[in-house]
Amino acid sequence: RAQAQDASEKRVASETQLIGTIDEMRKASTSFFDETKKIAGALASSQTRGKFGEAQLQLLLEQAGLREGHEFQAQRSTTDADSSGIPDVTVAMPGGSKLFIDSKFPFDRFLEAFATEDQDLRDELLAAHTKDLLKHVDALAKRGYHKSQGSPDFVVLFLPFETLLAESLRIDPLLLEKSFKVGVTLATPTSMMALLRTVGHIFTRNQLAENADDITKVAGTFLKNLTLLHTKIVAVGKAINSTSKAYEDLVPTAEKTVLAPARRIHKLGVTGDKDKLAIEYPEAPASVRELQNAELDGDDGYIDVEVVEE
Repeated sequence: RAQAQDASEKRVASETQLIGTIDEMRKASTSFFDETKKIAGALASSQTRGKFGEAQLQLLLEQAGLREGHEFQAQRSTTDADSSGIPDVTVAMPGGSKLFIDSKFPFDRFLEAFATEDQDLRDELLAAHTKDLLKHVDALAKRGYHKSQGSPDFVVLFLPFETLLAESLRIDPLLLEKSFKVGVTLATPTSMMALLRTVGHIFTRNQLAENADDITKVAGTFLKNLTLLHTKIVAVGKAINSTSKAYEDLVPTAEKTVLAPARRIHKLGVTGDKDKLAIEYPEAPASVRELQNAELDGDDGYIDVEVVEE
């Protein structure tokens, strides 16, 4: 009897704990549903939805290392039906090409689908959402962003929720293929980040290539100036040696034609500054070693560079 009583008490305690856990889950579910409704309500506004998509896209661009005003330009929109003819984001690719990204997306049927608990109605609404998405793709394709000069043959349609595309693909598995045929690529945050990181890598490699070009130009200018300096040093050395040789030739001539007659004149009694005439000529400076013109033929392990005329 004691064992039965103990088992009954444990069962009651376990049931009480289970009821408490279920109640907590119910409260959490209710809270989650309420928050979801708030988000859905906020995104029901086309203006808010447009700003949300732009904010998500902006965050991804910055995380990929791209800067507004440098690698990309953003066009702020106010509605889903923006017909200004200007894409939401234009990424200026190295080489002059441009990648266009549109962040507006249909959402009404998608919200209605997840607001109902009727699975058949949900599937019907998701099918309608998929059709809305295809209509938006066609409208985006007709704007012809991707047909401008220097642009890839597609424009990117950014969908800020993975489920926006996943549910549409469940309804229409050929959705991606249909979109790409008209020049539109659908991208969710995951695929968009991969695309933007690739673009960022291209920018980095291009910057490294530009730096290498700059180094080559600076090195070419340096070699040009070094060659000029070398030439002038050689010319100065030759001038010094030429002057030294002329001085050596001048000294004996002066001793023979000037000093010797001057000494005889002094001996004959003509006054003059005899002491200064007694000073000997200094010896000519030693010859300056001539610089040899080094051959820069690239055989010494250094890279060849192009001499850039300024």
